[in-house]
Amino acid sequence: MEIWSEIRREVLTGVLSKRGAIAKYGIGWHTLKKMLAHDEPPGYRQANQRPKPKLEPFLPVIRQILEDDGKAPTKQKHTAHRIFERLRDEHGYTGGETVVKDAVREYRISHREVFLPLSHPPGEAQVDFGEATVRIAGKETKAAIFVMTLPYSGAMFVQAFPKECTETFMEGHRRAFEEFGGVPRRITYDKKAGCDSEVEAIVADKGYHSTKVLTLAAEFGMQTYIPERMGPTPRRWADKDPAEKKAVYAARRRTKSTHGKLLSRTRSELVERSFAHVCDTGGARRTWLRGLQSVTKRHLMKAAARNLSTIMRVICGIGSPRALQGLRALLQPAWTHFDRLISALEHLLGRAIGDGNAAGQSTLAV
Repeated sequence: MEIWSEIRREVLTGVLSKRGAIAKYGIGWHTLKKMLAHDEPPGYRQANQRPKPKLEPFLPVIRQILEDDGKAPTKQKHTAHRIFERLRDEHGYTGGETVVKDAVREYRISHREVFLPLSHPPGEAQVDFGEATVRIAGKETKAAIFVMTLPYSGAMFVQAFPKECTETFMEGHRRAFEEFGGVPRRITYDKKAGCDSEVEAIVADKGYHSTKVLTLAAEFGMQTYIPERMGPTPRRWADKDPAEKKAVYAARRRTKSTHGKLLSRTRSELVERSFAHVCDTGGARRTWLRGLQSVTKRHLMKAAARNLSTIMRVICGIGSPRALQGLRALLQPAWTHFDRLISALEHLLGRAIGDGNAAGQSTLAV
């Protein structure tokens, strides 16, 4: 189990590549894939259920008897032996009693009322965001409340932020870890806390590059693709935590890889290009307006115009008035050639009619 967790941690945090893990620990490719897919060894799993040729036709009868027993008094319910006797005497069953008992046991286990004990082992935490109305300088405003609790001990950390975003999400974790004096082994998130699905990779620009962010993401098992800022001097790691150095070097290696460049290019196309169209091309970057509400409306109008232009470009190939500037220059030669074609057709048609009339007159003369 320790080797299982160690291999998962080293591969998922970027300390070792998959090929390096196979060479270091002497495991196979399929074994490594199974380790990365499961937190713990899954054990033996039967792929297909064993066939039951004699009992299979009588399974609906067994289910119906057990369903009817659910409404009957306790002393009138069927035992597995009584169900076997009814199948043998009333339905012509010729199989053994053991398989009937197994089928009855499986049905009762699968339909048994289950109670889950509410217990939390040490080292686990829960995170959620909430909202609260606070009064600051005599004015009421909404605040995002970051809450991290340790259910085993009942310890709780609460921090208010101006809004709920990625920065406050990461900052809340950092402050909570400092308050608790350590990092939990496992954290459970509410869907509203921004963790509706598992985050496998983080792709961002240079502005989000931070040693603390990279280290925290590595502790969560997330791969980071964030370009590093070029400083005037090389970084010194003499008095730094070795985990920070590993996280920074792993992120640097991933970002410079072919896959990292592809992810950065995809992010630029999906995020940066939209900002450029709205702020630069759309003229929303320098907007002289008063009041946050007016600025928000102006940016919504610019974003709506950009979305409309995208739809028009897909439908008719023209998404902006600028694209119509050269349309007249393109249509003028086309109209000239079309006019010449019509004139040529009229000339040929006139000659054909004239030749036909002349032939008719000669025939009448003969």
